[in-house]
Amino acid sequence: MGIFKFKQFEVDQTGCAMKINTDGVLLGAMVNAQRPGHILDIGTGTGVIALMLAQRFPEAFISAVEIDEQAALTAEKNFRLSAFAKRLSVYHTAVQAFACNQKFDLIVSNPPFFVNDLKSAEEKKGIARHADEGFFSMLVEKANDLLSAEGALWLILPLKQAEEVVQLADKHGLWLLEKVHIHSDASKPAFRQIIKLGKGREEIQESHFYIYEGLKVHTAAYQDLLKDFFLAF
Repeated sequence: MGIFKFKQFEVDQTGCAMKINTDGVLLGAMVNAQRPGHILDIGTGTGVIALMLAQRFPEAFISAVEIDEQAALTAEKNFRLSAFAKRLSVYHTAVQAFACNQKFDLIVSNPPFFVNDLKSAEEKKGIARHADEGFFSMLVEKANDLLSAEGALWLILPLKQAEEVVQLADKHGLWLLEKVHIHSDASKPAFRQIIKLGKGREEIQESHFYIYEGLKVHTAAYQDLLKDFFLAF
């Protein structure tokens, strides 16, 4: 079965190229915002990040954009069957074509990131995991247009792409506000970064987050971060 059970909702992953993964749940649990009224999830996939944010921010309305038709249908079903259905909407469209008069207080994305890397043999997974050269530039520019004055864009990316996005953001009037280095464990270098970009300059907050403290043993920080979501914790 492709059903992944969380404490307050379930996610059907059937037909989705990108299954629930650590990157997505870390982003969904780690982003912070002051009572956001409107949230946008770009490339929602199964809808898991949007559902996590609906649980975390009970006053927020969440819009989710997904280019893959099957994934969009799956996300729509997951939203409809959740306790947060009235606050969740999915749009089957490329983010470039997403037209909205609403400004968003929070925009999140666990985007495709293998730019120019070897393409996946599976076309659907290729769409989900790979980005064209101009994708990140477009993403930053689109986010800048859609963000409210105090809003922020949160992304999880490999280190090289995170660095590129920070440089691109600078050209579009978005500044790095926070950077979280994600490590498998304390003995290994970071393999992902969660970055927060916003329209105002502030002192950059930087931290490190470790997933494991031993073989298959999660750190207390990881368990604490995800205890409201995972049945195991």
